[in-house]
Amino acid sequence: MSGDTIPPPVSGGAGPGTSPPPIEIELKYDVTDRALLDPLLEAAAPAGFAGGEWHEALVDDRYVDTPGRAVEHAGYAARIRERGDRRILGLKSLTPAVGAVHRREELEAPAGEGLDPRTWPASDARDLLVQTIGEEPLQERFQVRQRRRVREVSDADGAVEISVDEVEVLRGGHLLGTYSGIEVELRRGDEAILGRLATALEATGGVRPASGSKFEAARDLAEGAARAAGRPRAGRGSQRAEPAQAAGEPARQAGSEAAERLLLSVGKTPGVAADDPVAEAGRKVLRFHLARMLAAEAGTRSGENPEDLHKMRVATRRMRAAWRVFGDGFRRGRVRRSVGGLRTLAGNLGGVRDLDVLIDLLEAHAAGLDPAARDALRPLVDAWRAERDRARTALLRYLDSAAYRKFVEEQLAFVEDVGRDVIPAGPTDPRRVRDTAPSRLWTAYEGVRAYDAVLRWADLATIHQLRIAGKRLRYAIEFFREPLGPDVALLIERVTALQDHLGLLHDADVAAGLARSFLVERSAALSPASVDAVGRYLGDRERETARLRRTIGPTWRRVTSIEFRRALGRAVAQL
Repeated sequence: MSGDTIPPPVSGGAGPGTSPPPIEIELKYDVTDRALLDPLLEAAAPAGFAGGEWHEALVDDRYVDTPGRAVEHAGYAARIRERGDRRILGLKSLTPAVGAVHRREELEAPAGEGLDPRTWPASDARDLLVQTIGEEPLQERFQVRQRRRVREVSDADGAVEISVDEVEVLRGGHLLGTYSGIEVELRRGDEAILGRLATALEATGGVRPASGSKFEAARDLAEGAARAAGRPRAGRGSQRAEPAQAAGEPARQAGSEAAERLLLSVGKTPGVAADDPVAEAGRKVLRFHLARMLAAEAGTRSGENPEDLHKMRVATRRMRAAWRVFGDGFRRGRVRRSVGGLRTLAGNLGGVRDLDVLIDLLEAHAAGLDPAARDALRPLVDAWRAERDRARTALLRYLDSAAYRKFVEEQLAFVEDVGRDVIPAGPTDPRRVRDTAPSRLWTAYEGVRAYDAVLRWADLATIHQLRIAGKRLRYAIEFFREPLGPDVALLIERVTALQDHLGLLHDADVAAGLARSFLVERSAALSPASVDAVGRYLGDRERETARLRRTIGPTWRRVTSIEFRRALGRAVAQL
């Protein structure tokens, strides 16, 4: 949804002899990038609205239904919410969303002990539930546990409640999965306020409309786990097992692998502090990026947005860098297994991502050509797309493998167990972040500055090694960013600019090499027009490589300058 358009009310009611239940109107979004979203959420006056204070709440909902799913088949979800010593029955209609807008009938009333609603206090909600289930018993389907940050915002037209939710889905005490979401519920006034907030939220790029409710997300996770275990899906008139989930289905409709994998809930940053033991600081960093890796897995499988795969690959790179920075605090076996698993995963991800980048560059070049030249370049485009498809097939096969499942389970167990696999430190050994980060950062900087003596004459292979060294420096600074002080922003900005320049140089060189290989291997089968078109693209990439090679100087000098070194010195002095 975008803009101020709110769909009209839906018709419906609780049933014969009852008054129509109240209608809940709210926006629902999945959170895709908290860093983009938080500036809006944390603003004193978000999108021009008067903002109240945030407060937190823990909410525990247990969804119930009959073995034959009578409540769901009647178009409702039934939950029991624990509030202190009170139990509240909630019934909500399963009305389809329109974009991000969810408009549902909602009934709430006290629930008694146990799962026999006939013994609960009389209410419209209780009566509708009893009427729906008949003589069938109720049973718990799954549990939805939420940590909610809630804030009211308002203007002259009305008020809404914004809730940022970290959601865990459990069944039988077993965690099936987690996700982050935002709900914006109309509390009073004109519905147009929802349209204005929808526009503001979607403009951040950090959310996407949620296709279903929390009940539907939890149900899909539970049914995916049931299919993985070989159990039939419960349902009226159906006792057969559901087919396995297709690879790439989104996380809110996760199948056998994603449904049973814990997605870690983390903050906006790893939370590294100057007084942290350096090994536990490393565990925080690894936990943070493992969470990002897993959060991007569903999108990587679906392939709908190439940026999801990019995010997953970047997370694996940062984890490998974290092991390089912090690995000396852990036992060798742990480091070796973790780095080996990350290397395998990164190789599979890189096989797809590198071709995504090359295809984008090639298609950008083709967009500037006349139609005949574009058609002549088609054989190269098709060849790279076919190679990407093969790489994607291999990636999905790996993500579905027992080896990947074992790797993830091991990493989850490691990052959640403080003290695990740590090498004991003596009483006088430097072991805190403030004791060891300065030497680690200066060592990473020395690894970059060492290229100063050879850069003028360096070949492209050497320049690529400089790119890797720059990446290691950037990641090391980012890992310790929180306790380093304000100068860290300048350091990261300058190293990132150098890394981006060298990355473009590397991409241009790789594209030229692959185009050259394509001509050598395929020229006999190509039309003269295609040979000419691919040759022109090869020449274009070679000229771009030479240009980027000549212009390294400005970004390089900003990293090797005395100003940079002084800023790095001030940053580590904060420790």
